[in-house]
Amino acid sequence: MWAGGIKLSSRFLQVLMLIVLARLLAPRQFGLVGIALISLSATRNFSQIGLKTALIQHKSENIDDYLDTAWCLEAARGAVIFGVLFAFAPVIAGVFDEPSATPLIRVIGVGPLLFGLRNPGVVYFRKDLEFHKEFIYKVSGGFVQFFVGVGYALVSPTVWALVFAYASADVFRFGLSYFVHDYRPWPSFDVSIAKELIDYGKWITASSVFYFLYKEGDDAFVGWFISATALGFYQYAYRIADTPSSEVSEVFASVSFPAYSKLQDDPAEFRQALLATTRLTGFVTIPMSLGIALVAPSFVPVVLGSEWTRIILPMQLLALYGLFHSITRNFGSVYKALDRPDLIAKLSALRVACIAILIWPAAERFGIEGVALVVVGVYVFPMLPLDVYIVSRLTETDSMALVREWFYPAVAAGGMFGGLWQVRKLIEVSPLVELVVLIPTGVVVYTAICFPLARYSPWQIESDIRSIAGSLG
Repeated sequence: MWAGGIKLSSRFLQVLMLIVLARLLAPRQFGLVGIALISLSATRNFSQIGLKTALIQHKSENIDDYLDTAWCLEAARGAVIFGVLFAFAPVIAGVFDEPSATPLIRVIGVGPLLFGLRNPGVVYFRKDLEFHKEFIYKVSGGFVQFFVGVGYALVSPTVWALVFAYASADVFRFGLSYFVHDYRPWPSFDVSIAKELIDYGKWITASSVFYFLYKEGDDAFVGWFISATALGFYQYAYRIADTPSSEVSEVFASVSFPAYSKLQDDPAEFRQALLATTRLTGFVTIPMSLGIALVAPSFVPVVLGSEWTRIILPMQLLALYGLFHSITRNFGSVYKALDRPDLIAKLSALRVACIAILIWPAAERFGIEGVALVVVGVYVFPMLPLDVYIVSRLTETDSMALVREWFYPAVAAGGMFGGLWQVRKLIEVSPLVELVVLIPTGVVVYTAICFPLARYSPWQIESDIRSIAGSLG
């Protein structure tokens, strides 16, 4: 619940900020910041050495002996990223033919410098499942980002409102990290510890590179091949449509990785945890994804404005990606917990290769809709079947047992989507009324279909909900 609070609060504040700024800034300005964020993400992912993952996965409860070395490595990495972004900002901006992005890239580059110097002791929050402490640390930064971004835009509605919003959150979290945890790092470096951490993290580095290529390579391609304005549209559609995967299922993944790590020597308990996590994730994220596709035609003009209607179809297509990706999101936690992070890198490499082959002709023929279609199609095949097969073999779980956990919520959500889609075609109302009515009606219809499925089928979601309620009580 605390992990959910982190994601819900952070995402709510970010989306609220973007909605407000969408009324004050032009799509092209979002595209310019998108170029800076892609540059930042590229340097971070290409230099990711998996230190936090290695520390969480480590069987020792006390990892104080590792923290100073990890802090030195992260500080060096942050300094290198800042230096690269500052020096090469004009070159990066030139690639996108947007020289005005140069100062934006340089200012946003301060973020990894501060991240590298933060208190390494905050890794204990996740390792020890103390998410109430991580809630304070992360959500408070989200409030700072929101108030700085909106406040600046109200005074000066320029692209700098977005830049200073992101930078202010990094500055605040850096200072807060030393307030919320009493560990105090010292510049000391142990070569053997560094070698141990990096040896585990080398596959995290590889998977991080490929993660960037398939997660944001399409963004970079759109900005380069089409335009900065198209990038603004595409990124906005992606952020909203991928909410079930990037936010909700990440809640389960953030908890499942340290939990799986504690169960790595107990295969039976591990399998039960995997099935329960998969069941709960599908129950929550499948109706969310189909709901996003359902309300997109009314949501966009009402909430974002008429100049954003270009994103409706890409948003609906990418909602399908959010659906499929969300139900397999916690598989990465399985690979890492069982000391097989190499599988993440290898699967990601295949995914990048498939997207690279298809993205150019699709974008040339269909624009950003074609790019969205490639992202969805590659995940449906071959990635989804491969993910299920490998996880089932690795954990000795029946693959059909995993599929069954998705089947029941898919039936309920599909019934909800089909029924409301037909009703909307029969009744003509304003987009505002349609949006206000569709969301609560969708929740009621989905719940009504789930009830008999849970009562008269092998689906165990009812017992899971009762167990969660009992734990909270």
